[in-house]
Amino acid sequence: MAPVLVRGEGARVWDADGNCFVEYNMGLRSVTLGHAYPPVLDAVRAVLADGLSFTRPTELELLAAEEFLAQVPGADMVKFGKGGSDATSAAIRLARAVTGRDLVAMCEQPFFSVHDWFIGGLEMNAGIPEAVRELSVRFRYNDLDSLRELFERNEGRIACVIMEAATAAVEPDPGFLEGVRELCDRQGAVLIFDEMITGLRWAAGGAQAVYGVRPDLSCWGKAIGNGFPISALAGRREIMELGGLRTDEPRVFLMSTTHGPESVSLAALRAVLRAYAEGDPIGTMEQRGRELADGVNAAAKDLGVHAHVAAIGRPSCLLFTTKDGSGAPSQPFRTLFMQELLRRGVLAQNFVVSAAHTPEDVEQTVSAAREAMLIYRKALEAGGVEGLLHGRPVAPALRRYAEPRRLH
Repeated sequence: MAPVLVRGEGARVWDADGNCFVEYNMGLRSVTLGHAYPPVLDAVRAVLADGLSFTRPTELELLAAEEFLAQVPGADMVKFGKGGSDATSAAIRLARAVTGRDLVAMCEQPFFSVHDWFIGGLEMNAGIPEAVRELSVRFRYNDLDSLRELFERNEGRIACVIMEAATAAVEPDPGFLEGVRELCDRQGAVLIFDEMITGLRWAAGGAQAVYGVRPDLSCWGKAIGNGFPISALAGRREIMELGGLRTDEPRVFLMSTTHGPESVSLAALRAVLRAYAEGDPIGTMEQRGRELADGVNAAAKDLGVHAHVAAIGRPSCLLFTTKDGSGAPSQPFRTLFMQELLRRGVLAQNFVVSAAHTPEDVEQTVSAAREAMLIYRKALEAGGVEGLLHGRPVAPALRRYAEPRRLH
């Protein structure tokens, strides 16, 4: 049933058959201002006639860097790339160079990079040498003792700690982030915040601005381009300079991509930062998210399925739960809910909003969710989705084998 899309505008998309959907999770959470946001497109058009890629640095790159750093508390320098993995992997390399250590302590959170240092620790790790896998160790979020134990067990070996300061579903406990910062300082490790999702969704200055804990390095992507491909590594000058020319230390090969500093994405970044400076996209996302969560959860309670279906998490980054009759998370029930939303003009693998979502979009979504929950309740009463689900259940993307979604 999943549609093949041909265009988007605001918070809506159209498929190849002409159907229109209210969309959530737009661009894997990268589109916060809306599809085809006019000020961003205008900025892009303005630079197209001047050429895209150059051998030498451009004034546009300098201006983008100055404007980006003005919004990030405590960051002295920035290097732009294309994807989030560019930034996180460069941060790991810097941390190893500055500390002379090999181990990476990563929080048990969903995703940090497509590169070996992270993928080696997942179930889907074919092609990653065992020696590489052994260089990454894990700790639990909001469990300072688990990180402390890693440092004790690997004394003098951990180069850095990489983590998201918060996630859609979990906020930091009081003192947790401060404790991580203190442990890194005491152990001589570099603290890296992944701001891919939190940046420009929690605040213009990222989660570090919200929680008041400054990392040594921070990695950005997604919303900073509103769908255009751009990422950024920002941080303390004394660390970042190892990838530059003001150092007598062995130089770090930081980030180098043919299309890294192309003008279109840099222009898009500047337009996005301007939109955040002149308006309040985050406030709008928070408001729409609260309206959506309140409506969906009220409908679930009215229909008696609130123990199974619920909108949860930070309003600007909402998720929904889909549990079976026993209260366990269920992929078949999740697929059924998504299927019934889709039938009613809502394309949603979660309820992550953008600033382009209108009250009317939210109203349509709540109405669609209510009707979908009537079908969901039938499945609960029947003890399963048989006869209601058309096609195979969805499955986690990062799984070892193609089954249960293998193409035949």
